Amino acid sequence: MASPHGRAPLAERVEELLAVGGPLPIVAAGDPVLRRGTVPFDGQLDPALLARFVEALRLTMHAAPGVGLAAPQVGVELRIAVVEDPAPVPEEVRRARGRVPQPFRVLVDPSYEPVGTARAAFFEGCLSVPGWQAVVARHAEVRLRARDEHGRAVDEVFAGWPARIVQHETDHLDGVLYLDRAEPRSLSSNEAMARHWAQPTPEEAARALGFELPRNP
Repeated sequence: MASPHGRAPLAERVEELLAVGGPLPIVAAGDPVLRRGTVPFDGQLDPALLARFVEALRLTMHAAPGVGLAAPQVGVELRIAVVEDPAPVPEEVRRARGRVPQPFRVLVDPSYEPVGTARAAFFEGCLSVPGWQAVVARHAEVRLRARDEHGRAVDEVFAGWPARIVQHETDHLDGVLYLDRAEPRSLSSNEAMARHWAQPTPEEAARALGFELPRNP
């Protein structure tokens, strides 16, 4: 549990961020805050300030736009993230990636574990690494444990793209960027993605760029 001396600076930092209004600035790769990991939430923000911070994360995620945002991405080292995915994709993409709409959720102190051994590899991007995407092999299905912003327990299994979002955002809270797990040869600019790799799966990219995709039993 954090000491009272540890709580004030976090609350003050959040108050300063919120005082500006509008979407919060997103921290880019290279800033140490993205690599330090986070501390569990134990009341460092009072309920009213937590609600304001969650709403600011939601606003910032929508404005970016993105489907998830972790507190370190706005410079706050708390184990909190938000996710939401309207999944406005063609049916072919939905089927290939398992991308289905996800409601807005607040994840407090989340952790995940794989369900089964299957892995899925797709191009993935990050709001803290703007302009680039790379193929990441992740667990195809995970069990998420967390609390919501009201302290209620969350224990749910996610599959497909929602499982990818959960893993990506939880990784942020551990100081891990998606590039740490990516296939280096797959790294592509957004322009290259639009020109070459808009297919529902990365199979053609793997052949052309020379990297392996996971083989599931």
